Amino acid sequence: MLTRLDLRGKPLDDRFLREVLPRAQFDIASTVHDVEPICSAVRQRGAAAVREFSFAYDGVCPAHLRVPGDVIDAAVAALDAALREALEEAIRRVRLVHADQRRPNTMTRVTSNGLVTEQWVPVERVGLYVPGGVAVYPSSVIMNVVPAQIAQVGSIAVTSPPQRSNAGVFAGYPDPAVLATCGLLGIDEVYAVGGAQAIAMFAYGVIDDGVQSGDPVECQPVALVSGPGNRYVTAAKRLLMGVVGIDAEAGPTEILILADRTANPEIVAADLISQAEHDALAAAVLVTDDIQLASAVRESLTRQVRDSKHRERIEQALRGAQSRLVLVDDLAAGLKVVNAYAPEHLEIQTADPHRVAGRIRNAGAVFVGAYSPVSLGDYAAGSNHVLPTAGTARHSGGLSVQTFLRGIHFVDYSESALRRIGGKVNTLAEAEDLPAHGQAIMARFDGKHPLLPGDANRS
Repeated sequence: MLTRLDLRGKPLDDRFLREVLPRAQFDIASTVHDVEPICSAVRQRGAAAVREFSFAYDGVCPAHLRVPGDVIDAAVAALDAALREALEEAIRRVRLVHADQRRPNTMTRVTSNGLVTEQWVPVERVGLYVPGGVAVYPSSVIMNVVPAQIAQVGSIAVTSPPQRSNAGVFAGYPDPAVLATCGLLGIDEVYAVGGAQAIAMFAYGVIDDGVQSGDPVECQPVALVSGPGNRYVTAAKRLLMGVVGIDAEAGPTEILILADRTANPEIVAADLISQAEHDALAAAVLVTDDIQLASAVRESLTRQVRDSKHRERIEQALRGAQSRLVLVDDLAAGLKVVNAYAPEHLEIQTADPHRVAGRIRNAGAVFVGAYSPVSLGDYAAGSNHVLPTAGTARHSGGLSVQTFLRGIHFVDYSESALRRIGGKVNTLAEAEDLPAHGQAIMARFDGKHPLLPGDANRS
């Protein structure tokens, strides 16, 4: 089921590993060319273009792009009691974890009467994208909305693709569970728009007259777009980055499991399948130094996949070029593979998982031990499931409260404090051949050299 990649006895330097380790083929650059006319049309023709693309790609478009409040209320009222309880507990846990992420403002006294204060200021307005293609994700509403709310973003809008299968009051709107989760979180600005046209709508803003008479509804442009989506959503985020801020470019989901002989092959196989059912491009990678475990996992995969609801999709993912069973000499070699691969989700199923976890440097999220599966993090661990993919965990982290905050420095120097450092500023400006920089300081002191006698070394 998983193609074997044998790295035993190989020199595991980072360059070699980046070349041989599997990745999903996810060509965003070429997709940017496909979405450019979509984004351009939305910029020029607004809601009319959004509607055309909704019909073309989703097969449906509701009377109004913005979901009416009574439809959101109806979704909350219709919510299954057990599902509501699960969603509310997930919200509670995610809030608990993310509440601790808010950084305090800091004030640094650089010198006497010279202060630099860093204030964390929330983005004024954000657009949160919730996928709704192969599957629907009310959990993604939680993962996007909660950190934005804790950051105290002033204006939050959510968009999710309209569902052709919906009927009754929900016809043409996003999945009712997605709408209900928005309602539970107090989000009332929700749009039935998906794909690249949704990102363009957030970037440029649109005015929607709908197909009924009444006052037009305006979607104001946002400052930042967050949330995962398909390759068209990702390509639109790349194309429009700069017009609007983005959290990251999300690729297909990934799970890497580092396991030794103590791991349970049935559990390992189940966890690989859990991520493979997301998408045919999902990456499922097992790294182990135990050949017997490797064989047992492959046997278990065959049995478990046969009984899976989404068997075809899972088989495609597990047989794809992005999924592998990687054999290494020992756990030290396995750690080199993990850190070079930088997985979105990393599970550690070893004899001493906490010790091994302490040596991880590159991963979106780390799940320590047999009782911390990725599925827990997807829903109710309290951690965020919007995570870096395609190796970007080498330099980036997952979605957090900080995503929606900006650190702004406030510089407050007195006349005497500026005099004490002005000479050095002038020296640095001359070294960079920017004399007007130095003159801007000297002008404050009637053209005289601003450095006070005897203060050259004063701090």
